[in-house]
Amino acid sequence: MRRHRATRRTMLQLIGGTLATGGVASLSGAAQDDGGASSGQDEGEGTADGDETTAESPYTALYEQTRDGLVLVQVSGAEQEGGIGSGFVYEDEYVVTNEHVVSAADELDVQFVEEDWRSANVVGTDPYSDLAVLEPDGLPEYAETLSVADTVPEIGQEVVALGNPLGLDASVSHGIVSGVNRSLPSPTGVTIPAAIQTDAPVNPGNSGGPLVTLEEEEVVGVVSAGAGPGLNIGFAISAALLERVVPALIEDGTYEHPYLGVNVVPLSPRIAQANDIDEAGGVLVVETAPNSPAEGVLEAADGTTVVDDQAVPVGGDVIVELAGEAVPNQDVLSAQLALETAPDETVDITVVRDGERTDLEVTLAARDEA
Repeated sequence: MRRHRATRRTMLQLIGGTLATGGVASLSGAAQDDGGASSGQDEGEGTADGDETTAESPYTALYEQTRDGLVLVQVSGAEQEGGIGSGFVYEDEYVVTNEHVVSAADELDVQFVEEDWRSANVVGTDPYSDLAVLEPDGLPEYAETLSVADTVPEIGQEVVALGNPLGLDASVSHGIVSGVNRSLPSPTGVTIPAAIQTDAPVNPGNSGGPLVTLEEEEVVGVVSAGAGPGLNIGFAISAALLERVVPALIEDGTYEHPYLGVNVVPLSPRIAQANDIDEAGGVLVVETAPNSPAEGVLEAADGTTVVDDQAVPVGGDVIVELAGEAVPNQDVLSAQLALETAPDETVDITVVRDGERTDLEVTLAARDEA
């Protein structure tokens, strides 16, 4: 137990910039506020004319329904002194957060919405998905599990990011789902597939918090990164990937990711022209990793040519289907591998080779530990 802990009414000053995969707010230089409301929490209901309750905002309603599942994660260690992240209650016993929030921690504490503190242990981490599971030393009676969505959110759907940006406790920011099947950098440098893009503002300290749909009040992602001027683009690890990784972390402490071992590029019109392919679509294999499942099964590009003054690769297989599903680009290929296959599974791959569609089989491996 540390001698000092920040309360949920502490205003935290951010030191440094945002991590490539999100950020953790620092506790250094913290200053107490004047005791006013924190994110509207524990304050009386607003009234009109002094005695009539104002109409409740849908964002207020969502906050009231989800606040008991929101967690502040405080970390301390040789490399990270007094860092702050976010998390949420999972399966009435655990807390889900980002791997990069807890990776350098020697000590972990979590704080619930009514300022109850609990020490916590790491159950498992996965740097390839930037997910981690914590087990607090008991949960307060009021703490509630947040429901995780079992469907992909629609582009344009309203969402809310809950967390502790810059250490500002239990904050709410809203936006829409701007895109799905995005590729997001992970702490390992390998991209995280099937990520959710949002314009809900996220900042250091939001990392690990839930991205929740406004109407269904379901977690569709775990906030992992902010980008763009003013961090006006946010990314979240998808609920679909969460539901594959987190149960394994709880059970085994680790998760094995399927591995194919290819480097691909989109089949642009120039590349299609150079390879005598009638229509653009699919991904061209430009490299197979040594000793990977793809080596000896898939053919990589073996040269380049110039089209419209631009050098383009020629000669490799073009992947157009994986396990019977179309592969329009590398983001979809990565998502299909991550969400629909497993290590040691043999999958069908359809390629265009020398102008002809060819059906192949490849047995996937497990990605090496980071």
